[in-house]
Amino acid sequence: QVQLVESGGGLVQPGGSLRLSCAFSGGTFRSYGMGWFRQAQGKEREFVTGIHRNSATTTYADSVKGRFTISRDNSKNTVYLQMNSLKPEDSAVYYCAAGNTIITSMTKESSYHYWGQGTQVTVSS
Repeated sequence: QVQLVESGGGLVQPGGSLRLSCAFSGGTFRSYGMGWFRQAQGKEREFVTGIHRNSATTTYADSVKGRFTISRDNSKNTVYLQMNSLKPEDSAVYYCAAGNTIITSMTKESSYHYWGQGTQVTVSS
């Protein structure tokens, strides 16, 4: 059974940076597309970014383009989310997800079959 464990969340000041990690186990990591979603308090979960299993194709929500970067290390079975220039509106629980995604469906929650437990990111002064 695939398991995902996120880490790296915490409290950061506006303009700061954080790097989230998601450790994958229980399957063949390189076969899965990976995504990051987030859910702010009182709001629905939303897509943040995704990376295809080919490792070359990525996509981002408009709200994070130019500030966030997704990457994967297939040798470590880990996907990363580098978040720079953080804003208070980036505060949320961030979830890692894995699925047999196709490029055109990477933004959809329904494309992902496995989810982590989430890690809290709080951007505040």
